[in-house]
Amino acid sequence: MTPGFVAAILEARATAIATRVLLTFMFWGSGLGLLANFGESVEIFASLGFAQPALVVIATAATQLIGSALVISGRYVWLGAGALGVFTFLTILLVHNFWAMPDGPQKVNSFHTATEHVSVIGALILVSIFMHSKVNR
Repeated sequence: MTPGFVAAILEARATAIATRVLLTFMFWGSGLGLLANFGESVEIFASLGFAQPALVVIATAATQLIGSALVISGRYVWLGAGALGVFTFLTILLVHNFWAMPDGPQKVNSFHTATEHVSVIGALILVSIFMHSKVNR
């Protein structure tokens, strides 16, 4: 492959859209799953200690689906990515709070999930920067 071929792929509109779809997959996939399995989702959120689990499921799915749609569409990417980033940070604090867990497999899994979430937050910031600079060129 030549540098020109790689550049053509990287500069293609389809590549940018596909990348935003891939970046947001964990969110829109989860949002659709929460709604498709609403009863089970409510039970899971109740087991996590949420007082109004049905409301939290709806708010979570809405945040994930609307945020993803904004990022994928290329419109108000900063808003969609920001909402998904804040949501992801809150999941670390509320669900994957490994520092407050007793030693064991759940603590290790939550630690790894939290560190992955930090990377996703970075990617969401990066897509916001990229899309902002592309618009302002």
